[in-house]
Amino acid sequence: MRRAAVRIGVGLYALLALLVAGSALRTLASASHGLVVAHGSVDAIPVTVFRPAHGTGGPLPVVVIAHGFAGSQQLMQAFATTLARNGMIAVTFDFPGHGRHPQPLPGSLQEHEALLTALLGALDRVVGFARVLPGSDGRVALLGHSMASDLVVRQAQADPAIVATVGVSLVYGGARMVAPRNLLSIYGSIEPDMVQSFGRRLVAGTDAVGEAAAVVPGRTYGRFDDGSARRFVLAAGAEHIGVLYHSTSQRESLDWMLQAFGRGGAGVPKASQAPAFIDARGPAIAGMLAGTVMLAWPLSMVLGRLVPGRPHAPSLRAASRARSTSGVPYRRDWLWLTVGPALATPLLLRLVPSHFLPILLGDYLLLHFALYGMLTAGGAAWLALRGRLEMPAPTLPSPACAAATLAVVAWSTLAIGLGVDRYVFNLWPADGRGPLIAALLVGTLAWAAADEWLSRHPQAPRFAYPATKALFIASLVLAVMLDLSRLFFLVIIIPAILVMFIAYGLLSRWSFRATGSPWPGALATACAFAWGIAVTFPAISR
Repeated sequence: MRRAAVRIGVGLYALLALLVAGSALRTLASASHGLVVAHGSVDAIPVTVFRPAHGTGGPLPVVVIAHGFAGSQQLMQAFATTLARNGMIAVTFDFPGHGRHPQPLPGSLQEHEALLTALLGALDRVVGFARVLPGSDGRVALLGHSMASDLVVRQAQADPAIVATVGVSLVYGGARMVAPRNLLSIYGSIEPDMVQSFGRRLVAGTDAVGEAAAVVPGRTYGRFDDGSARRFVLAAGAEHIGVLYHSTSQRESLDWMLQAFGRGGAGVPKASQAPAFIDARGPAIAGMLAGTVMLAWPLSMVLGRLVPGRPHAPSLRAASRARSTSGVPYRRDWLWLTVGPALATPLLLRLVPSHFLPILLGDYLLLHFALYGMLTAGGAAWLALRGRLEMPAPTLPSPACAAATLAVVAWSTLAIGLGVDRYVFNLWPADGRGPLIAALLVGTLAWAAADEWLSRHPQAPRFAYPATKALFIASLVLAVMLDLSRLFFLVIIIPAILVMFIAYGLLSRWSFRATGSPWPGALATACAFAWGIAVTFPAISR
């Protein structure tokens, strides 16, 4: 009777997970309802054009939408669908070295002018393409996020015909803060003040700290008819990535474009406008990921039946008691074993050159993962030799455990990866990225295997798994602080790393409880990080 009740409960849970994921995917797919979405290329630059499926009575203005560092055009879909479903043509694209663009960027982060020339050249070609699109009225506005916000401001300053510019998480590094025509700057409210200050100074039109600080969020300065309109907006509770999907960002960008193009705002009664469609897809993306990860729990129970000798509830409770009753000396050892690599890795890598992979910052991350993992494993081995830590006998996984490991990796790669690639950011390897995944896997597996074994060890204290992940993030932050000019962009990916730790931590927990082996979780986590870094970080030519 009890077993039947458990099965019913698991079945209901699986049904709930399917409903969550299915509802989210339906919401994401419906965002392009009523649009014609066409994929193509401009001089090898992958582009996607979003336009209303039905005629609107004449030619339409175009908005070119540019993604940020380590991003891709999928990251900007919400802006494209919001603008296109409200009567504009939207164009997204992949910069060189990003997404599915087959050509790398020249040089490195230190070769600023070469990178800037390549990125601006791509943006300029897409703007030229947008002006002559069938159905375009020739007017073009720009919208860019993070790295691309700098680029769209520069492009608009060089091209007075650009009607309006929107910078999301705007960072403009020009010598003088001179704004282009009709500038809107949008930030997440929890982004650093240092970043928000770029937008305040651009809206104020001065570097004077007092005048920039006096800029009032949500107030429009100047006029659209002479191009002097300026506005600074904060999206409540959003950070550097979440700001892309915030309803404030979408609505403010739409209203700005409508006013700049003269198709809304002053002079056009609000009653004459249809209710605006706003693609605030953040909750849907969260639902897609949550539902897919949730499904892994009932599936892990199926795997558990295939693996002989898996741990049962009594043995798991015994392991929990072992954690709570482990002695103080070992707790000190465990603290040293986890904090030591977090501090030592960034300090030691200051002495090691890291310019050997053709992706920006990918080589540093490979070394960080690998060294962190080796220091952790080395410390565990040293404690074991001194009799202060129990080490398992070195044995190969059973065929059933190996099959379970492959199943977990396949689920985490395909079920999660396909949805992310379609609706969030590119995960399809462009030319030449396959070997980079294998190279990065060497480092990520060294860390994931050592961390998984350490955090799942029966002697590990409670909350060992989240503690080791927090220390890894702290180690990356320390690395950035020690070499800010070269590693600054790693700060941008920390929210993504946190999401991956949560998702793959749950997969790891469930697969470990089902199989009694750390290998399924370790390999799934290692593959996810290796794939994500190799595919999303900008490719460069050496």
